Amino acid sequence: MALTPLEIQQRRFRTVFRGYDPREVEGFLEEAAAACEALQREVLRLTEELRRAQEELEDRRRREGTIKRALLHSQKVLDQMQENARQQAELIVAEARRRAGELVQQGQKRLAELQEAIAELRRQRVRLESEIAFVIDAHRRLLEAGREEQAERDGEDEKLKLFPPGA
Repeated sequence: MALTPLEIQQRRFRTVFRGYDPREVEGFLEEAAAACEALQREVLRLTEELRRAQEELEDRRRREGTIKRALLHSQKVLDQMQENARQQAELIVAEARRRAGELVQQGQKRLAELQEAIAELRRQRVRLESEIAFVIDAHRRLLEAGREEQAERDGEDEKLKLFPPGA
């Protein structure tokens, strides 16, 4: 059974002929009651302090749990963002490669077209050179034929000069 300060103060002892001095006993009981009361207050204060400390500890544990969950969530989000960025980078690279392939094909096609155009221009040049050479040769022959004809006429004119006019 727990002894309270009030019980200590109210406790009365019977008096006997050669017993303890009642005033000393009562003084001691009052001191004991005061000490017991101080101890009870201290126990109550410490109990309340312990309760607050436990509540604070529980609150901190809850916050720690919340922080841990937030960190895990943040890590998951970060991992997902990194994965998304990696996938997007792969898509960009794939698209760039595809586009580069298209550009190379277009370049090769354009190169083939230009080479064909150059070959056609060379064929046209050869054909034009042949035609021009043919035309020049034809004109040269015409000139020669014309010179020969002119020489023949000049020769006939010389013959006519030999004959006086009226003869």
